Amino acid sequence: MKQIDTIIFDLGGVLIDWNPEYVFLDAFNGDRKKMTWFFENICTSDWNENQDAGYSIAQATQDLVEKFPEHENYIKMFYGEWEKMLGGAINGTVKILETLIKSKEYKVVALTNWSKETFPVAQRHFEFLSWFDGIVVSGEEKTRKPFKEIYDITLNRFNITPENSVFIDDNLRNIEAANILGINGIHFENPETLIKQLKTFNIHL
Repeated sequence: MKQIDTIIFDLGGVLIDWNPEYVFLDAFNGDRKKMTWFFENICTSDWNENQDAGYSIAQATQDLVEKFPEHENYIKMFYGEWEKMLGGAINGTVKILETLIKSKEYKVVALTNWSKETFPVAQRHFEFLSWFDGIVVSGEEKTRKPFKEIYDITLNRFNITPENSVFIDDNLRNIEAANILGINGIHFENPETLIKQLKTFNIHL
């Protein structure tokens, strides 16, 4: 195994707890079945990921309102109440990040699927976002994980050798895409397991 010199973090679901349920479970008066139907049929994950790839939030909202006018209030709520979907930092992972940064043994960067319009909100909330050697935000690049282009952007921008890097993401789809390019992947489950997984790559914590 080659010596790891770069660690790439996903943000949402790894370092930051973000969940639209924090807004919509109350909006649907605790009716999880109705909320799930709404996410599966109206404000879908595919729709949200389109904004992560650079599509305008205002236009995306308008598109859905025109298609589903009877759900206008809920559709507008998705980005109108977006800040309330931020549940806080995943503290155990932030401690791991801090240890890696302080060690100065590794280049530490982030690769996130995130709308360029909402990312500044996260930056105001989470001071640790300033710790990275750099962050690739999908919305700024107009592409997103798991497409090859965004991994290539990350590798080239920070002069990363794939085999010498580890990529941590909570979405297995994104890990598998990274693996194809030779990047070592860790499928994030929780901070405790992450420590064990990092140690298998001889990463010092």
